[in-house]
Order: sequence, then C-alpha cells, then structure tokens
Amino acid sequence: MNKDTRRIFYQRLAELDPKPTTELEYTTPFELLTAVLLSAQATDVGVNKATRKLFPVANTPAQILALGQEGLESYIATIGLYRSKAKHLLETCRILIERHGGEVPRDRDSLEALPGVGRKTANVVMNTAFGEPTIAVDTHIFRVANRTGLAPGKDVRAVEDRLLKVTPPEFRHDAHHWLILHGRYVCKARRPECWRCAVADVCDYRPKEMTPPKGR
Repeated sequence: MNKDTRRIFYQRLAELDPKPTTELEYTTPFELLTAVLLSAQATDVGVNKATRKLFPVANTPAQILALGQEGLESYIATIGLYRSKAKHLLETCRILIERHGGEVPRDRDSLEALPGVGRKTANVVMNTAFGEPTIAVDTHIFRVANRTGLAPGKDVRAVEDRLLKVTPPEFRHDAHHWLILHGRYVCKARRPECWRCAVADVCDYRPKEMTPPKGR
C-alpha cells in the first residue's frame, strides 16, 4: 500500500464513521482506565456488563479501594482473570491516590508505572480520554495492518511505529478506533468479509473473498 492508497483507505473509513470511539462504556478517565484494565482477554460486551453494575457503586479510586478484593471481585467475577485484575486495579487505585491525587495521569511513563498497565492500555487512555494521537495496537489492528499492507510489522511495537509514521496527521487520532472496528466486524481473523469491505479495492490482501457465503 502506498501513500495515496493509505489516504484513500482512511478517507473511506472516516466517511463510514466520522466520529469513532471505543465500545467500552465510560464517563471519566478513571472509568475508562478501569474498563481497559478489565478488558484484557475479555470482550468489550462482557466488560460493559460488569461495569454497569460496578460504576454506579464505585467509580473513583477511593470507592474501588473501599470495596476491597472480595467486594471488587463480586462485581467482575464474570470477566476472565478477574482475581488478578482485581488485584491490579486495587494497586492502581492506591498509586493514583498516593501519587496523583486520585486522578489518572496523562503521561505515558506514569500510566505505564501502574500495575497491569502496558503500552497498549496507556495508548488507549491517552488517546480516548485525553485526545493524544496515539495508536494502541491489539490483535485486530495487528492483523489489519499486516493483512491489508497498511503498516506491516513483525510485532505490535513495529506495527505501532509504522502506523504512526505512515498515517496522515489528520487521521492519526481516530486511526486506532477505525482499525479495531474494521478488524472486529469486517476484516475478521478467520474469514475477512471482503465482499462488504469499503477499502477492498485499495487493500493488498490476496486472494480477496468477494462472494459472501450462502445465506448472507
């Protein structure tokens, strides 16, 4: 994929979804951080079901800490790895209170110093909560970037660096959301649905499956 086709690629996705955002439900940066921490190896749908019950009761670091390990686990037990996630979240809440006045920090180093927060989570929070033009590369984005030829790379960091380099500045803020949604619903892992893809004609993937399965 060259410079011109990359621009067309993003323009098409932008036309379909001018204001993309995460499918995780949140109202504050802390709620977003909590939801992203809980979303590792879990679906956004599953996380939202849990946080719809949790956030009305506890949606600040102090309130989460007051629940304790067992109390927090009772709200998130339907999510995979919930015990370790509860432990990480409680430790994160302690650090936020002790070092950041109970607020979610905006800088990468402080975010990545929180338990359970890696580069991908930091990128999501910086982008979605604070408007930074970061690109968090998950399995969907890694697949789309490599399969389409948009930004090939051997690992997630290589893909992230490549995306930041080749994505036109005006699309950089929303690129993460467009790519994850495209990978989740169209450019799927087992069978990309090329027959309904808005960017199939500028994508490098071969062979394209332009005929939908019977019954679709």
